[in-house]
Amino acid sequence: MAEVINMPRLSDTMEEGVVAKWLKQKGDKVEEGDILAEIETDKATMEFESFHDGVLLHIGIEEGEGAPVDSLLAIIGEEGEDISDLIEGNASANQTEKKEEKDAEETTSEDSSEDDSSEAGEIPDDVEVVTMPRLSDTMEEGTVASWLKNEGDEVEEGDILAEIETDKATMEFESFHSGVLLHIGINEGESAPVDELLAIIGPEGTDVDAVLKSLKSGGSASSGKSAKKEKDSSNEESTETSSEETSTNNQTTSSGGRIFASPLAKKMAEEKGIDLSKVSGSGENGRIVKKDIESYKPAKEETSKASSNQQAEDKSTAPEEKSTPAQTYQPVGEEQFEEVKNSQMRKTIAKRLLESKNNAPHYYLNIEVNMDHAMASRKQINEMPDVKISFNDLVIKASAMALRKHPQVNTQWKDDVMRYAKHIHIGVAVAVEEGLVVPVLKFADQQTLTQIGGNVKSLAGKARNKKIQPQEMEGSTFTVSNLGMYGITDFTSIINQPNSCILSVGAIVQKPVVRDGEIVVGHTMKLTLACDHRTVDGATGAEFLQTLKTYLENPVTMLA
Repeated sequence: MAEVINMPRLSDTMEEGVVAKWLKQKGDKVEEGDILAEIETDKATMEFESFHDGVLLHIGIEEGEGAPVDSLLAIIGEEGEDISDLIEGNASANQTEKKEEKDAEETTSEDSSEDDSSEAGEIPDDVEVVTMPRLSDTMEEGTVASWLKNEGDEVEEGDILAEIETDKATMEFESFHSGVLLHIGINEGESAPVDELLAIIGPEGTDVDAVLKSLKSGGSASSGKSAKKEKDSSNEESTETSSEETSTNNQTTSSGGRIFASPLAKKMAEEKGIDLSKVSGSGENGRIVKKDIESYKPAKEETSKASSNQQAEDKSTAPEEKSTPAQTYQPVGEEQFEEVKNSQMRKTIAKRLLESKNNAPHYYLNIEVNMDHAMASRKQINEMPDVKISFNDLVIKASAMALRKHPQVNTQWKDDVMRYAKHIHIGVAVAVEEGLVVPVLKFADQQTLTQIGGNVKSLAGKARNKKIQPQEMEGSTFTVSNLGMYGITDFTSIINQPNSCILSVGAIVQKPVVRDGEIVVGHTMKLTLACDHRTVDGATGAEFLQTLKTYLENPVTMLA
């Protein structure tokens, strides 16, 4: 018997989904567990697998199209099976919904003039209107950090259109359509709310003005670009300058092909005087990323040429070898400032930390830990094959176990209630180019040291490479921030709400310590716990730190 598969709810906030890609085609055999399609939700693009065996008899939502949760996605059954009743039944249900929507629309548009409706026209079926996507559950607006395609460029499904700054990270946004990039609605560096017109993709020669007019009349998406067209000619100079900058960013190879590089890679290459056409990209589709610039080594002839040029310059600027009278130094120059527009991430960090500092009454507890046994234990563990853990991994493991013994620290303040988290999800603060992100290690207390080490490394790598998904940065119940690798011995952090506490971890230092009445050389590390006094009293925080200290000074107890 045929099975009807509806659009799944793949996240708690998902109301509709877009079929990014079908991995099975109509008529293909499907087995339970096979990946049917990639579905774009409000948080991420996720694989959707089949729970049935049979033949894919019907596809209800084409690639690139969206539909509400529970809409007909596909039908799987036996080859040759009659499914007309299932399709018609679903169609009639949809028709009823559409009729209700149409009636509502007609009621709303009664006041519109006939002239406007006649001029609005319809958007051709082969033209796709791309709006600012919601790339995280808290995203309200986005900033276009960089366009990787320009107006007039050919776009293939799966090509990266732009890099978009959300309130949590800068993420690559790919096209779900093929065609020509006819119109860019939001320029680089500009921000716009979610669902604002981002771009238009369609066949070459499409009347873009007519499409924009249709959108404006329909009110479904407003275009920042169309508004710009109404500006007077005094803005033409700035437009030309912007075009020149875009032209400079989209460099070409000696053979005429375009060079794809991240904005950071371009900036680093410019600062170092590196020709991007001579750099091999390790990113997607050969894209040049930060690590390619860092690891780039110029050819010998380039090095020798640069050396020769430098010698000639030194020679030409060398002072004459004769004594000159001493002169009083007179500073030359002028005071200058440069304003850099705040990124979405930076604005969100400022907003959240200010709210935390203003709303949560912070206080701080300090403790010093003897790390001699921890250092010895880490050395023994890392001597095992295929195993490598850091001191930060030890701190995370010890924190997770201490939280299990002190559940009051694993709480959240709500105006009317105090919320106790029965699970332990530890956020790990990671510095990235744009600011700070906090990937979350789920159920940290259930993981071994090696699992913690591998998972933290994976999440941090994703964060730095802009591949981390929004759901991987949500749900923390406690946060660890470590600046020990920078030589910082102790510091205080602002609580990452809705957490009640954040642990600041300093560097391990070698110093004289008193042991058994004698002064000996030891290794210590300072920890600072920032607490929300609404949920965690001083004694509770102190007891938590004592337990944490015991685990770190005797790592073998974490294995019991």
